Amino acid sequence: MAYSATLLPGDGIGPEVIQAAQRVLEATGVAFDWDVQQAGLGAFEATGDPLPQAVLDSIARTRLALKGPLTTPVGTGFRSINVRLRQHFDLYANVRPAQSLPNTDGPFDGLDILLYRENTEGLYAGIEYFDERNQIADSIARVTRKGSEKIIRFAFEDAKRRGRKRLTLVHKANILKLSGGMFLSIGREMAKDYPGIAFDDRIIDNMAMQLVIHPEKYDCLVTTNLFGDILSDLMAGLVGGLGVTGAANIGDDCAIFEAVHGSAPDIAGQGIANPTAVIRSSEMMLRHIGEMAAADALRRALHATYEDATHLTSDLGGSASTEAFAAHLAERVAQEMETAQV
Repeated sequence: MAYSATLLPGDGIGPEVIQAAQRVLEATGVAFDWDVQQAGLGAFEATGDPLPQAVLDSIARTRLALKGPLTTPVGTGFRSINVRLRQHFDLYANVRPAQSLPNTDGPFDGLDILLYRENTEGLYAGIEYFDERNQIADSIARVTRKGSEKIIRFAFEDAKRRGRKRLTLVHKANILKLSGGMFLSIGREMAKDYPGIAFDDRIIDNMAMQLVIHPEKYDCLVTTNLFGDILSDLMAGLVGGLGVTGAANIGDDCAIFEAVHGSAPDIAGQGIANPTAVIRSSEMMLRHIGEMAAADALRRALHATYEDATHLTSDLGGSASTEAFAAHLAERVAQEMETAQV
């Protein structure tokens, strides 16, 4: 059986890293029937729409997508396609692992932290007003009880399924007493349903400090949209950067897995991009569809590839091309799958 899935190669280095991920996924033996669609700057230049209806129709049909990086203009131009996709499909849970790999530039070893970020509300609701006369811009961070309950419940359930032991809720309830206070009170009340998971909370600024001093003390975090956006990049910096971290956007009806780094147009087409981020996102996708053996094989093979360091890309001090890295990793994945089946 082949899983139907939408494939969005993306902009810049996107097609290169997506092709690498496809090669690695093929090595697991899990088959995908890819519906390739174009979104982002390339689609905008070709059709005038960065998110064509065909993309939305495809994801609605397959309910599963793997996405490369998309270019979003800063300050002007079209609105973020990532935000539009998350809101259109109500992908309310953004899951961002920060897991150490050998031979990276991360300042810490052995980290394994999961961040659950509310993905559709907060400042990303896009509710803004501008007073021309007084030159005042207002941005409203909309936090709802329903949205808060969904992401906090998701975090508890996912942490429980993974066998995690602690969930820390991150907020600014000392200042944002209504929105932050509601988010915190929901977390405290819901924690009573999960006696096997230790629950505590941290104020966002303190949490940022704690993560750069003692990240090993933390297990799982859950927070609102903007705080999650900032903390997830901070956490990526602890384990080597956005180039080696995966991401998932999950809703009740569908899920999109993506590389969260930029499209890097300055190195596009040179065959030197590191595809690890989208490959780790592919591992998350395998787990989402229940292909645990394949996901475990991919994780072991990736760790071994980084540990022996013979086929790393130039950003990690190696000399392997994107294609050579993927070919080596795919071979190791196939070996891991074969060993697991013996």
